[in-house]
Amino acid sequence: MQLLVTVILTLWVSWARGQAKPCDFPEIKHGRLYWEGSIGPYFPASVGQSFPYSCDKNYVRHSTFFWGSITCTPEGWFPKVPCRRKCVFNASEHEQFPFKVKTYLQGDTMKVDCRPGYSLPNPQSTVTCTENGWSSPPRCIKSADKCGPPPAISDGDITSFPSEGYPPGSRVEYQCQAYYELRGPQYVTCSYAKWSEPPRCIEPCVISEEIMNEKNIQLKRKDNKRYYVKTGDTVEFMCKSGRKVVTSVESFQAVCREGAVEFPRCE
Repeated sequence: MQLLVTVILTLWVSWARGQAKPCDFPEIKHGRLYWEGSIGPYFPASVGQSFPYSCDKNYVRHSTFFWGSITCTPEGWFPKVPCRRKCVFNASEHEQFPFKVKTYLQGDTMKVDCRPGYSLPNPQSTVTCTENGWSSPPRCIKSADKCGPPPAISDGDITSFPSEGYPPGSRVEYQCQAYYELRGPQYVTCSYAKWSEPPRCIEPCVISEEIMNEKNIQLKRKDNKRYYVKTGDTVEFMCKSGRKVVTSVESFQAVCREGAVEFPRCE
């Protein structure tokens, strides 16, 4: 009886393996198969087949052996992340308990204890080893060297979510409201507790139907009842039907200058 059960189980396992979907050539992020140029005929690979692979610099295999391998399973290739980032932490002079160089792997989180008066660049006490390296620089800097929130500007704001503190060298980007023009640097930089000069948002000129009716004019190429013109742009007018020009011909090509425009007039 036991022999019969063993035979049945063996046949079932063989059948299950035969039904399993084979694995296509693996795409190893930050790594590659050994001899990948000559092993193409082995793919698609059967469940249970393994292939040795290597990882790029600063990335390591899951296996501690010299020959790490990736294996075809019924669920696909294993391990799913063959090459993990290796992050190196060096002892810092500003840490509370400095120690020698230590290595962490992708997904690991490390607590950093800074001396009084020092802190990590971001308002946190831990850093994480990610696919692209440390989540933030694992170094302690003088708390006094950080910048507070970026300077506020009228009719504009920064493009990123504000932080409580910014380390030296941090940059933030500004943008203006619709129709406003950014004047000055698009980015500001934190330099030892002080931000560089922020930009200004120059307001547009508003061309309203009320003003045009008052001057007996209309837009030359638009029917809009309300029209916005950016500073420095030109807007063309013409007299309403049956009206005559009063101001100069040049005045009918008016230039918007920081929210103000000289309107021509007809009667």
